[in-house]
Amino acid sequence: MTLNLIDTHCHLDANAFQQDLTDVLQRAIEIGITRILSIGVSRSSSEAVLQLAAQHPIIAPVVGIHPNYALEAAPDDWDLIREMAQLPAVVAVGETGLDRYWKDVPIDIQQDFFRRHIALAREISKPFIVHCRDAEDDVIALLQEESGGGTSAGVMHSFCGSRRTAELCLEMGLHISFSGMLTYRRNDELRATAATVPLNRLLVETDAPYLAPQPQRGKRNEPAFTAMTNEVLAEIHGISAAEMAEQTTRNARELFLLS
Repeated sequence: MTLNLIDTHCHLDANAFQQDLTDVLQRAIEIGITRILSIGVSRSSSEAVLQLAAQHPIIAPVVGIHPNYALEAAPDDWDLIREMAQLPAVVAVGETGLDRYWKDVPIDIQQDFFRRHIALAREISKPFIVHCRDAEDDVIALLQEESGGGTSAGVMHSFCGSRRTAELCLEMGLHISFSGMLTYRRNDELRATAATVPLNRLLVETDAPYLAPQPQRGKRNEPAFTAMTNEVLAEIHGISAAEMAEQTTRNARELFLLS
């Protein structure tokens, strides 16, 4: 079955796609993927996704400095990210956020870059994309502080947090995006949380080449596999896969102002 789907988060500039990107994109198109957001994690990565988007109209670029890359950013890298973010082709800022799983980047440096991304996103009226790993309380606290009691246009990407975290993110106006982790056999609690997210705030993604869904777990992930996560999300909400695809695609187009 062909679905109308958008993969809202992947990394097509990764080495894993260097040899067969054209085939990867063709497989995505064949199952109904209409747009793919490819996310920058550093200055060079952001430049790469811009180049890919110029070559392949299906790709929409997102530029930013991932928290795990913040320490190695050169002094002028942020200025260049700011310039790139304002290009009409760029649909969002990120990915940004906090990561306490890896210990390489001091949390204060991560927080500084997180705030920069949020401020930039507001300045240019584009959404921001949030990475959160083992740092839910810190991420929520910073988001609440930055929102000032208002709402923000942004995404909690590859969400795997608690129901309470999801509720707080929704209160701040954020969308919740689910990746292949939603399909893993032991993730009943995550599926229960996904069932509480309103339909108009849901997104689907792959985070490819990482986090392949259950049928492909352990293999390289790719945008075509968005369909597997979409199917599980549809089952959770008691609607058809086609209906869920239409809903998440509508949500993505409205949030990222996709044509």
